[in-house]
Amino acid sequence: MKKIAVVLSGCGVYDGAEIHEAVLTMFAIASNGAVYEVFAPDIDQHHVVNHLTGTEMDETRNVLIESARIARGKIKALSEFSGKEFDAIIFPGGFGAAKNLSTFALDGSNCQVNSDVEAAIKEMISLGKPVGALCISPVILAKILGDVELTIGDDAGTIQAIEEMGATHKATTHGEVVVDQQHKIVTTPCYMLDARITQIEEGARNVVKTILEMV
Repeated sequence: MKKIAVVLSGCGVYDGAEIHEAVLTMFAIASNGAVYEVFAPDIDQHHVVNHLTGTEMDETRNVLIESARIARGKIKALSEFSGKEFDAIIFPGGFGAAKNLSTFALDGSNCQVNSDVEAAIKEMISLGKPVGALCISPVILAKILGDVELTIGDDAGTIQAIEEMGATHKATTHGEVVVDQQHKIVTTPCYMLDARITQIEEGARNVVKTILEMV
């Protein structure tokens, strides 16, 4: 049975992992006869956002602890990740990917990537194993790998930043995936587009199916 690692960045679209994308990724993995294990970096969030009002809150939360809400407590620190134990790794989106897993939301193409995230991606690439990324999370791959083909949909500002980092962007719509065969990278836009939850399911499903075909 194939085993896929899912990396979360908190709990909630504005300051962590996008919950629909995270849950539907796990659902797609299980629906296609594979199993998953969930990871997140054990770090403080960049900030905490009130998801009702959209305003920043005066408190601190931990990315691993918040991600455990989505994983129902079955989660490990990303520092414990070993690529040899998995067939692939997938990064759902949400602003946490651009605020906690990287600093893209603040620094654009000059961003930095969390060291555990970078180590996990580089290990999987070195092992020739697929890496999936949804929504905004492909920007992390652009920063780490540079010369890679991927998609975030059609947002002009994000596309410009991706190209500044040396990557090639391919415009896509709902459910479409872009595959970089050299690096075994699979990406889809999800909520980078104005999407319905059914379209998020389609994107997550197509990423997972494509990855499983590559394994």
